Amino acid sequence: MSPADDLGAVAAPPPFKALPQKAPDVSIEKTANGTYYVRSNHPPAQGPRSIAHLLAEKAAAHPDRPYILQRAPGHGPWAGVTYGEAKRAADGIAQWLLDRGLTGADSVMVLSANSVEHALVMLGCYTAGVPIAPISPAYSLISSDHAKLKHCFATVKPRVVFAQNSEMFARAFETLRALDPSLTFVTVDGGNGTVALSALTATEPTPAVEAARGALTHSTVAKYLFTSGSTGMPKGVPQTHGMFAGVIAGMEGIRDEPADPDLIPQGLEWMPWSHISAGNIGFNGAMWAGATLHLDEGKPIPGMFETTIKNLYEISPMAFGSAPVAFGMLVEAMERDPVLRKSFFRNLRSAGYGGATLSHDVSQRLQALAIAETGYRIPLTTMYGATETQGITVVHWITELVGLIGLPLPGITLKLVPNGTKLEVRVKGPTVTTGYHNDPEKTAAAFDEEGFYKLGDACRFLDPERPELGLVFDGRVTEDFKLDSGTWVSVGTLRPDVVAACTPYAFDMVIAGQDKPFAGALIWPSPAALPSLGDNPVEKLKDVLKERIGEFNRTSGGSSRRIGRFIVMLEPPSIDAGEITDKGYVNQRATLERRHALVEALYANPPGEGVVVV
Repeated sequence: MSPADDLGAVAAPPPFKALPQKAPDVSIEKTANGTYYVRSNHPPAQGPRSIAHLLAEKAAAHPDRPYILQRAPGHGPWAGVTYGEAKRAADGIAQWLLDRGLTGADSVMVLSANSVEHALVMLGCYTAGVPIAPISPAYSLISSDHAKLKHCFATVKPRVVFAQNSEMFARAFETLRALDPSLTFVTVDGGNGTVALSALTATEPTPAVEAARGALTHSTVAKYLFTSGSTGMPKGVPQTHGMFAGVIAGMEGIRDEPADPDLIPQGLEWMPWSHISAGNIGFNGAMWAGATLHLDEGKPIPGMFETTIKNLYEISPMAFGSAPVAFGMLVEAMERDPVLRKSFFRNLRSAGYGGATLSHDVSQRLQALAIAETGYRIPLTTMYGATETQGITVVHWITELVGLIGLPLPGITLKLVPNGTKLEVRVKGPTVTTGYHNDPEKTAAAFDEEGFYKLGDACRFLDPERPELGLVFDGRVTEDFKLDSGTWVSVGTLRPDVVAACTPYAFDMVIAGQDKPFAGALIWPSPAALPSLGDNPVEKLKDVLKERIGEFNRTSGGSSRRIGRFIVMLEPPSIDAGEITDKGYVNQRATLERRHALVEALYANPPGEGVVVV
């Protein structure tokens, strides 16, 4: 090849680090009405009998291995429990519960955030066979009316309530005592008439604890988790040990190399245990791997993400998983800080995002950082599911694409049903719940005639001729709408793409336009965006967003992919009104309903106050 021939050559990108998981292998069955049934050809492995049995096994094998660690206040030293200490404390808590006559028909509600003590209470409940019900701390601490707290309480009717601190949760305790004066409250400090957790952990286990553990089966309810309440009040979803085991068995079914017995994975977790991603999949997966789990008290919001950064200077995880918003903030921090970059990538083998699509911009910047530090690209994985289903699909192969939801885990069957122009996702398998707690009407509506749970989401094949390339999230069936032209707008794909186009100036947005001539957007600015724009920042931000969205429109295609007008919202999303969850996920429907006056302004003629025409 002559030098002239080589001028147009494009250098191949660096290779990815190895991802020790099996290649895609699926079976597809298509019926006459266009319904697809999708299954993995990889068989599931053998999962644990229960999480309580798994804890006992790990404690016997690694009694002195650090298990769950948390910093002392003021970003102090790490402290926590070993696997052996966790098992002994859990047995004591289980005995205390059994002594008070609690059974599988009762429950223990947890009001506070992730902590070592929260973990011990959870493990004690698992061991005793008493369901635990962790709820978002925001329902107690941020909510002004405690409406969701009272609703969750009425759903599971706990006999015991745990919170980390008696003073911090005093107002919530008062609300619950008014509902049931017989409640027992447990806290770490034991103040204000509560029982100190140390009294529970110090209880001497009797043979009754081993008998309770021995009675656990895959059908035993381990916990109740509550949905985010995007279509009303949160729904209580029973979570069985079999559901937990189904995820572990499915993930082991796609493992392509044996676990290294001498390797102790280091994990860092901020996402709340009141949701499946951290509370079930992450928590149980860490125990299965014999990992040391560090609790991150930071969050991907200004003023708190700095804590996560401090932790990442010390903890170099093998796998890092978080919400897309956290990856955006992490990339920005690493671009400024080579020391953080070096620590983050030191042991990293893969990174996983979930709950929403990772933007292409953030993905590309993350890979550029990985290449600069390691010479390799990092495999990006994701798992898709819901509170009712746990994880049901996963990207378990190396791909250059973001936005995939993967393929079914071994043991799972996806049913993709034509719904308008889309394929609606339904699922059946060992990870799926049997229904909603004490709500037979909603349970009946949630399953179809074949017993498949209806998620309300849509997906599509990346390439129908090559299904092994995976499925792509195609929005919420209930969020999509038609313009007055009859053109469908896919909110689930349009919204993250416009947010990415507006990075780093937009935190998030909602899309409006039902029966209107064009799609419009209500945009929350990034908290860091306004200060960076100097004097008169709101007007400057509008100009920047108008330019970004205008460029997006020019390259996006038809009317369903263009934003005609937008409004910048300075009032943050309200958790009381259900506009946002404690993980930072925005509720499209609730926001549009609560801010209907802004929607009317978007489509007024002439445009209302604050409306920017693109």
